[in-house]
Amino acid sequence: MRPTSSIKGTVTEAVFGCAHERGDRPALIDLSAGVVYGYRRLAEEVTRGASGLVRRGARRSQVAGIHVDNAAAQTLAVHTVIAAGGVAAPLASGNGETAELLARWDARLLITTPNLAEASLQAAEASRVRQVIAFGRARDTVDFADLLLLDPGPLPLFDPSVQPALLTEDEGLFTHRDLIGRMRELGRLTVLEKSDVLLVTWPLGCTLAMTTLVGLALMRGALVVVAPGLSPAELSATIHDFGVTVVALLDGAVQRV
Repeated sequence: MRPTSSIKGTVTEAVFGCAHERGDRPALIDLSAGVVYGYRRLAEEVTRGASGLVRRGARRSQVAGIHVDNAAAQTLAVHTVIAAGGVAAPLASGNGETAELLARWDARLLITTPNLAEASLQAAEASRVRQVIAFGRARDTVDFADLLLLDPGPLPLFDPSVQPALLTEDEGLFTHRDLIGRMRELGRLTVLEKSDVLLVTWPLGCTLAMTTLVGLALMRGALVVVAPGLSPAELSATIHDFGVTVVALLDGAVQRV
């Protein structure tokens, strides 16, 4: 059984509403992490992970810090928290103010990756965070994979027009309606179809832009390839190797190849 929500118009429904119909078609490739997600797998891990968070005590509208080192983990964490009715708050890797931000946001949950687990645990100890979840085995953390093994349950019901979904480090707070509106506006400026291959070269710190663009691409059924920090030669090779049709460049431009 797959956890579902009957409320229409959430970010989860907008981005993953057609994911199961697309089956095992590639959805997200993170070259730096060496991770490939198909549409069905990505949607199922988001919804089952969200159900697991709820079963482990996550509350609606509660802020969850996200301190990870790759785009695949950030995408999965952001959408899992949002699907659980929480507020996803990505943190820049290496930010010395991590504990201060977590305390200011009154975050009780932190999601991390094994390479950043030690720093995340230190930040948790200096804040009100009570639970640290990692994408992989790490000391004193809960493995995200364990959330997927819990019996699935219903996800929280809420009004997407007012329910907060994303919090950025500059204190920008965005509701489900805000994020979907940004995706639709971007969609009018950047036409993406299911036949497209989108290459994103932005760093993880571009939280709002990354969430909006990747969300739009997944909504439309495109393949997203993420590879930050490419040299000009690597950029050209990646475009060729993956048949890239649309590129999101470091200067913020999103252009068709």
